[in-house]
Amino acid sequence: MKLNEFEQYLNTLLKPEKIKDYCPNGLQIAGTNTVNKVITGVTATQALIERAIEEKADAILVHHGYFWKNESYVIKGMKHKRIKALLVNDINLFGYHLPLDIHPELGNNAQLAKLFGIDITGPLETGNPQSVSLQGRLNAPTNGEDFARLISEKLERKCLHIAPNIDKPIYTVAWCSGGGQNFIELAAELGIDAFISGEISEQTTHVAREMNIHYFAAGHHATERYGAKALAEKIATDLSLDAIFIDIDNPA
Repeated sequence: MKLNEFEQYLNTLLKPEKIKDYCPNGLQIAGTNTVNKVITGVTATQALIERAIEEKADAILVHHGYFWKNESYVIKGMKHKRIKALLVNDINLFGYHLPLDIHPELGNNAQLAKLFGIDITGPLETGNPQSVSLQGRLNAPTNGEDFARLISEKLERKCLHIAPNIDKPIYTVAWCSGGGQNFIELAAELGIDAFISGEISEQTTHVAREMNIHYFAAGHHATERYGAKALAEKIATDLSLDAIFIDIDNPA
């Protein structure tokens, strides 16, 4: 498949032009003009690039790419090594950050809903269809201990559970993958029973305790694996390309 056709397919699917982000979305580093094999992953680390080289991939597609707002423009050290490996091996790098969080089918948050048995009722930010945080109802109500166990089992990573009232039942949930912990206060104000994010900040614990909401910190990487995985499956189905999700372990 021609590179420009593959790029057009991705941009049509993920619609990056409609989203204000902290980095460029789409093709970040150009390589070969023909794409036959694609590797997807969470972050464009050196380890993922080396795996792509081993797999003889033509393109890498990640959630966390390069050229973030406010980072240095200088290409040296770790950044130089990564970019050099891509250029020398003629590998294209695509990055889709917020577009791969909010996509209604493939997005990290939509995939977490499927994983945890949550029926999505809408965006957490009422009236914002591009909200990076969602809200919904559990298929069956549960308690904090059992829900923490479910999250840990599904993500294969023990989550942190802050429970101001251990007996408070959970019917409604709001969530945001990755570093979405600051949405917890809005969730609590809306009377939602529990909030899930990847990262936790010092103040998140106080909000959970003082606003009486269950909080689950499940890991930034762990909550953002599933968009890239779903995208690989979508590419393979739609384009008949060899598309593989590779998970480079990250406990954070």
